[in-house]
Amino acid sequence: MISATAFAHPNIALVKYWGKRDLRLNLPSVSSLSLTLGPWRTQTRVTWGSYEDRVSLDGSWIEGSAAVKVLAHLDRIDPRRPPCTVVSDNDFPTGAGLASSASGFAALTLAACAAAQQDRSIDELSILARQGSGSACRSLWGGFVQWNRGQRPDGTDSHGAPIADQDHWDVSMVVAVVHDGPKSVGSTEGMLRTAQTSPLYQTWLDTAEANVHTAHEAVLKRDIQALGEVMESSTFKMHATMHTASPPLIYWQPGTVAAIQAVFELRKRGVGAWVTMDAGPQVKVLCLSKDADDVQRILQPHAQRVEVLRAGGPATVRVHAD
Repeated sequence: MISATAFAHPNIALVKYWGKRDLRLNLPSVSSLSLTLGPWRTQTRVTWGSYEDRVSLDGSWIEGSAAVKVLAHLDRIDPRRPPCTVVSDNDFPTGAGLASSASGFAALTLAACAAAQQDRSIDELSILARQGSGSACRSLWGGFVQWNRGQRPDGTDSHGAPIADQDHWDVSMVVAVVHDGPKSVGSTEGMLRTAQTSPLYQTWLDTAEANVHTAHEAVLKRDIQALGEVMESSTFKMHATMHTASPPLIYWQPGTVAAIQAVFELRKRGVGAWVTMDAGPQVKVLCLSKDADDVQRILQPHAQRVEVLRAGGPATVRVHAD
């Protein structure tokens, strides 16, 4: 019996991934680019060879679809595996549009492969993590990471690729937690609905790759305005496909809109701050770290809490002999 514990940070897509060209393999319809965030993290311990399959999340043993998804990922790693115990904890809200699945499946992949004594390359680990949760393929690296759409039907060219590490640029992501409960419609269901019913979805597909290229260049040049503008464009295009789906997908809360307007007003006063959001009500604001306190201050009246995050490092793992 061997156990391994992995730590991984969530990541926030600056240029978004929304839609799948292959549901089974979690292959994206578009490329994306993200920032790994610290100090938030997932800690996951996998014991390879326990007396039965068990899954614990945030201190509670779970069953049902959430446990099935975790155990199916272990089957993906080794179809002939023994029973396993998985204990995973997030130090930030789970399932609330804050990328807990990204850090969760990155940590699960890393810990399970280490416990199974599998020697896999970082790209192979990223491909595996992607199959558990698409954005997890980016959380194996720190800093800025690009996830290329890829072309191959088997998905072997669709994985994360680092652009710049966490020390490349002193930027912050200020996160306004507007509502920390689980979202009403999961991301996979939401992607399917928008792809099938939104009249704007094709425009989303047609413009995404150019957005990734612009963002990539902005990161390398440390151009906060160029990155912020393309990030906002990507965010609002993605949410436009949700809002025009049938039935509409509206994750926003009143605090979401108020926070967005507050950022716009702050920018009019000369502070460089730009909005991004995922499938959920939370508002994340990219800025230079020197401006993070100003951004936090204007968001606080509109959120349950506001946290300032910096670029996080790569996922790590250690093996224990039980």
